Amino acid sequence: MTIMAGMGSPTGTGVGPLLRGWRERRQLSQLQLALRADSSARHLSFVENGRSRPSRALLLRLAEELDVPVRERNALLLAAGYAPQYPETPLDDPSMDALRAGLERLLAAHDPYPAVVIDGTFRVLAANRAAVLVLEGVAPQLLEPPLNAVRIALHPEGLAPRIVNHRQWRRHLLERMARQLELVRSESLRQLYEEVRDYPEPAGGATEEENCPFALPLRLRHEGRVLSFLSTVTTFNTPLDVTVSELALEAFLPADAETVRFLQSAVGPERPDPSSAGV
Repeated sequence: MTIMAGMGSPTGTGVGPLLRGWRERRQLSQLQLALRADSSARHLSFVENGRSRPSRALLLRLAEELDVPVRERNALLLAAGYAPQYPETPLDDPSMDALRAGLERLLAAHDPYPAVVIDGTFRVLAANRAAVLVLEGVAPQLLEPPLNAVRIALHPEGLAPRIVNHRQWRRHLLERMARQLELVRSESLRQLYEEVRDYPEPAGGATEEENCPFALPLRLRHEGRVLSFLSTVTTFNTPLDVTVSELALEAFLPADAETVRFLQSAVGPERPDPSSAGV
């Protein structure tokens, strides 16, 4: 799989081309978007052609109707000559204490099944005890901060040799990254995509195809058994901060009884404390 020319969030020299790119991506006509944003097709045409400067309020309404990611809404505002609307607060800022505590409670509640908190570039910000357990055997250099979930999954010295359905899971991860690159202009994410895309097939790794009727499982060899998981991703509703908008909690649900039994017996207080990878 390759990133096609033109991928990434819409680009241009001003707010008009950016808006046009988002509108075309959402497959809306100027009239449809104008009606949704309580404007006129004529005014929107003038904005897209650079003949008119949209008000700050109109620009935010248009971005809302186009479901533009928060980071890219700031880019639209800057392109129009306005100050950004949404802050980007470091996760370790005291104002984020309640958010961090909430994420930690969610992670702990999901034990004995794996769960991690990741950012928009798949950097692991926190992990529960079960996630630390399944990472046993990964090369030490891949576990040095900053940990990256995709790199750990697909690197030949990471989980890749243990993933039974490696080709399927690799394809899933690359498609997920490609969708992310369609929404945000992130050079670090693009570089990560190109890096992991070029990883070789793991030597002797299993590449069975899994046929699940409702979701693709991650099937992982661990201590002589195969653990099977279904992945779910949770994000914040209506985020008002760039950092928060790009956070995701990825939780892995056991897909069979054997995985349930093993993790319930294996994940105990004696297991490694993931606080070093905490939020």
